[in-house]
Amino acid sequence: MEALVDLALLALLTVLAIGIVRLRSLFGAAMLFGIYSLLCALIFVVLDAVDVAFTEAAVGAGISTILILSTLSITGARLEVKHSRPLIPFLITAAIGAALIYASLDMPLVGDPNAPANLHVAPEYIEGTRTEVQIPNVVTAVLASYRGYDTLGEVTVIFTAGVGVLCLLSRRRPRRKTTRRGS
Repeated sequence: MEALVDLALLALLTVLAIGIVRLRSLFGAAMLFGIYSLLCALIFVVLDAVDVAFTEAAVGAGISTILILSTLSITGARLEVKHSRPLIPFLITAAIGAALIYASLDMPLVGDPNAPANLHVAPEYIEGTRTEVQIPNVVTAVLASYRGYDTLGEVTVIFTAGVGVLCLLSRRRPRRKTTRRGS
């Protein structure tokens, strides 16, 4: 059942990605990017990475979509189509994709108890959280202490993006000069 949900979400992501590439309306593509980010967040929830899912939903679906829509309000909502089919970018993308697939073949299976993370890192976190951090919940201890700088970085990115969005939305339009008659 869980594999069926994973495959369905992956199929939806693939359909959205193809739709984004084929769409000529930049507004529609921006909306599909937001939906794509929400589906990615849902995949992270299924993979039990709720903190990453929350960040993806806030930054990817929320702030990025607002930034893209703000940019479209300044520029235009249509894409001029050039009728060239470059072969070199396609070959580079295919080579990178093949390299990523080849590299993923060396990864341990999901849930493998003999994976390096389960043999070296996890036992240290489980045993060390009570003595080093004095927090009984292992997940909270990892997020609050061991990954403190990472969490601080995520908060900084979200804050900076929020300030950027506020600056874009509060952009003042230049006033027109009015002249008085009879002066």
